[in-house]
Amino acid sequence: MRRNLFALPAVVVATALLLAGCGDSSGSNAQATAAPGPETGTITFTGTDNAETYQPVIKAFEAKNPGIKVTYTQIPFDQFNATMQQRLSAKDAGIDVYTVDEPRVSQLAAKGFLTDLSDLDAKAKTSFSATAYKTNRFRDKLWSLPMWNSTQFLFYNKTALAKAKVTPPTADPEQRWTWEQVEAAGRKAMQSGGTKYGLFMEQPEAYYQLQPLAESLGGGSGIEGDDALTPAVETDGWKKAMQWYGATFASGLSPRGIGGFQTGPVFAAGDVAFFVGGPWDLKIFGSSKVDWGVAPMPYFQGGKPVTPTGSWSLGINPASKQQGMARKFVEFAALDLAGNLATTSTTTIIPANLEAQKQYTPQMDKFSGAKTAGAAAITTYESEHTAVSRPVSVGYIQFEEVMGKAFADIRNGTDPNTRLQEATRQLTDAWKSIK
Repeated sequence: MRRNLFALPAVVVATALLLAGCGDSSGSNAQATAAPGPETGTITFTGTDNAETYQPVIKAFEAKNPGIKVTYTQIPFDQFNATMQQRLSAKDAGIDVYTVDEPRVSQLAAKGFLTDLSDLDAKAKTSFSATAYKTNRFRDKLWSLPMWNSTQFLFYNKTALAKAKVTPPTADPEQRWTWEQVEAAGRKAMQSGGTKYGLFMEQPEAYYQLQPLAESLGGGSGIEGDDALTPAVETDGWKKAMQWYGATFASGLSPRGIGGFQTGPVFAAGDVAFFVGGPWDLKIFGSSKVDWGVAPMPYFQGGKPVTPTGSWSLGINPASKQQGMARKFVEFAALDLAGNLATTSTTTIIPANLEAQKQYTPQMDKFSGAKTAGAAAITTYESEHTAVSRPVSVGYIQFEEVMGKAFADIRNGTDPNTRLQEATRQLTDAWKSIK
């Protein structure tokens, strides 16, 4: 599964490391004039995906830049955040370039863990979507360059819906289904014996995928205030969204006790009627015997369509002694058309560079034959009309961790209103140190 394209919540040790002096950006400012270092040699690139993912872009970069070699190091994604915080805090020069989960940019920059790339600001502004550009900036400076983008689809089991005599949803974003329609159709599929479950989210405890539920109902991102350090997860929208979400598990529409890397196989085995997943699934499900299709992500009746966006960016470690070579690689992988396309040649994740997207997106309809018909148009529409990024806050790491635990509890039966109140208390306490 390719959910390692989105970082998991940081563990407690990572939170503690970042809280210490988080508001001090002096380290990052000092690195803005760091010496470029040697023009040739070997740089290290660290991320969560397997080495095969990055071989095409590394090979293309080395061909264009004789004398520079790139060595890739993989850190398992469930260990990545904690490991990186420790190494970056120790000013480990053994990391030159690393992948950055976009909502973490502000806190990493505030702690001095990213090199200032503001001289590339004008080029970045025209090379990426407004949302991607904004997410990689903090305190009026640019700290990282977007490598990938994302969206979500509603995958549906055609056979199960046919048995339940349900007409499948259309791929037309203007005619997208509501969550209420999905729930009703999912229950029919279960009652007809076509599937065990009616609906399942690929990342059932992840803010990235659940944020749109609250946003669709006008609940906001969950963070507000001029400093983006005020919890706002007890709005009517958040309460209604989480009440509905908890009820899907309480009623058996969605399964409890399945998470991590086990969610996708539930759909691939034909055990769920509707599955919300990302573009990486367009090829993964291609090997499934299930006859499936794709439709736009639903929204709540009376609300508005909202879809997730964002993915990994590339940043440079200020402690690197090879800033010049590191900069060349980051620019190639993000700003160069061929370079950004090369980062996606072994994946089905969307390139962040707008020109690369234009070339890449039409291919999405062919990833798994007729099953993926409509994916390209959905992706283009969502990027322009419904995409909402995760909030930019120096407290995002704590926010993601607290909300992930809250989602897990709500999924397992805890009263949503009570749990959101507890999340507010936890966030208020966690952010006191940052403020």
